[in-house]
Amino acid sequence: MCLCLGPAKSGKTLLMKRLHGDEIDETTNTVATNGTNLFAIKHEDETGRGREIIVRELGGSMAPIWKHYFDGVREIIYVVDASNLCQISAAGVLLYSLLVEPLLGAARIALVLSKMDLSYRQMRNEALLMLHFARLQREIEQSITVLEVSGMTGQGVEKLREWLFASSRPPRPLKS
Repeated sequence: MCLCLGPAKSGKTLLMKRLHGDEIDETTNTVATNGTNLFAIKHEDETGRGREIIVRELGGSMAPIWKHYFDGVREIIYVVDASNLCQISAAGVLLYSLLVEPLLGAARIALVLSKMDLSYRQMRNEALLMLHFARLQREIEQSITVLEVSGMTGQGVEKLREWLFASSRPPRPLKS
């Protein structure tokens, strides 16, 4: 199982809808997730075989009970709104709490800097500095991949899809 986590209003739902293949345009809006959403993400590999991974998105307001969903998790998509400097510090605290969870010790993590279409180019560096990312990489066991993504424009979504399907475990084959 893969979880999509992050603070409230970080862009998780829009990103998951884009990854799922939903049509997104400037009129698309989402509401804050107060529970969970399941998304079946489909991908065709280089041999033309279709595969599917289920991603469970948990609302940011559910952070105190995220730990109840950690059993069996092998990947985490952790979404941070890179255009909101005020949110990045809070996002870092939540991220650190995930990294010390024993059930997530072997999990691969995609740190998704979302809403990159709303921020300026230097924002990536500032976000990583605020998260103390260089130090974090030295001190943790998990593998973290940083991706810049925009759920609105679709920038970076294919890289996230590639990351998701690059895991060592075989995803479920698509039903014919």
